[in-house]
Amino acid sequence: MARDKYILMTTASVPKLIGSLAVPTIISMLITSFYVMADTYFVGKINTQSTAAVGISFSVMAIIQAFGFFFGHGSGNYISRKLGAQDYANAEKMASTGFFYAFTIGIVIAIIVHLFLTPICILLGSTPTILPYTETYLSIILLGAPFMSSSLVLNNQMRFQGNAIYAMVGISIGALLNIGLAPILIFVFEMGIAGAAWSTTISQVCSFIILLIMDHKGTNIRIRFRNFSWSPMLLKEIIFGGSPSLCRQGLASTATILLNIAAGKYGDAAIAGMSIVSRICMFINSFVIGFGQGFQPVCGFNFGAGLYTRVRNGFWFCVKSGVIFLSLCSIIGYIYAPEIVSWFRKEDPLVIEIGAQALRWQLITLPLGTWVILCNMMLQTIRQPMRAIILSSARQGLFFIPFILLLPTFLGLKGVEICQAVSDLCSFILAVPLTIGILKKMRTDHPVHANDTQY
Repeated sequence: MARDKYILMTTASVPKLIGSLAVPTIISMLITSFYVMADTYFVGKINTQSTAAVGISFSVMAIIQAFGFFFGHGSGNYISRKLGAQDYANAEKMASTGFFYAFTIGIVIAIIVHLFLTPICILLGSTPTILPYTETYLSIILLGAPFMSSSLVLNNQMRFQGNAIYAMVGISIGALLNIGLAPILIFVFEMGIAGAAWSTTISQVCSFIILLIMDHKGTNIRIRFRNFSWSPMLLKEIIFGGSPSLCRQGLASTATILLNIAAGKYGDAAIAGMSIVSRICMFINSFVIGFGQGFQPVCGFNFGAGLYTRVRNGFWFCVKSGVIFLSLCSIIGYIYAPEIVSWFRKEDPLVIEIGAQALRWQLITLPLGTWVILCNMMLQTIRQPMRAIILSSARQGLFFIPFILLLPTFLGLKGVEICQAVSDLCSFILAVPLTIGILKKMRTDHPVHANDTQY
């Protein structure tokens, strides 16, 4: 069966292959993003402070996700290349190693944040009126930290093996459970923001269990503790393949904290408005991210097999598709920005005003994100860690952090609203020279190892 998978990944039509792998991934990404939006929608019915608290707590969730993606992408990239090279023994070792590392780090994060909960909430940008809501929400969410981080590993490993439909089932069921459970706990049982947190935590545990079950289906590599290894070589490969994701998500967490602090100077409505915009853009971008995740196993298999023309063809197919989709979304979103923001918090006109302005600015540069996202995914998969780290650090680190510190000083609230759009434009400009040279070198197929320095 592994041989059949190899033949499929290295000989089938690239657009059809990416499409078959991307569809379940896009569905799971959209459902996951939708449940985050639904959570924001239901919490928005409580009060503005609850909406802001969820946005503030997202920075901690981003840290948990950062380590989940670090071990998931680090192990998954290695697994896809080894399967392409038909080295199944090392692929099995890596699968279990990445999984157990992630579960352990999730436990460590939960313990540390619980011990210093109040000062951490204040550091994240909680105002005195938001702080009680943030403490309640975050203390419950942290109980699911090890399940969240290791679920991301299982999800990504299945994708990189070309078995995205199994990952879709596990992620989607958990997300749908959260969508159904949140309004029941928040409104029927009158648990408020605690109900939102419990629905998220319960859904993450259920998703984890389902993903473990899916892991034992089909051609997926089984997670077994006996395959766990302390091998420095495997850890090195995780670092090479996962560092871009860790930088990207870690900087996203830092950027969220600084955004909340900058917006907090203009009141709770500003934090809530920017939080809503982040969720909306995350939902729209989930299509391109899902498409890129469908491309990654194709990229890894074919790069490992030395079929570089197929890697290029897949990359350009995804770029064209993503630009068209995001352009359409940007036009529609720009026109109806106030109405879209009002879905989440129509009771507060100031939230709508701030959110609509910020959303329109972000939508202007949104299509450029297609190039940045797909370049980063390709560079990460073909083991170009330095280029991938630079690019993954750009949007939320190299550019966003300096801009969020400087622009509000000169432009006030407008500086907060335009910061992400300016950062996206700069990231696009940086991504072009980082990637064009690599694409030119892959114009022809010739024997080369995945860790060849020319790539």
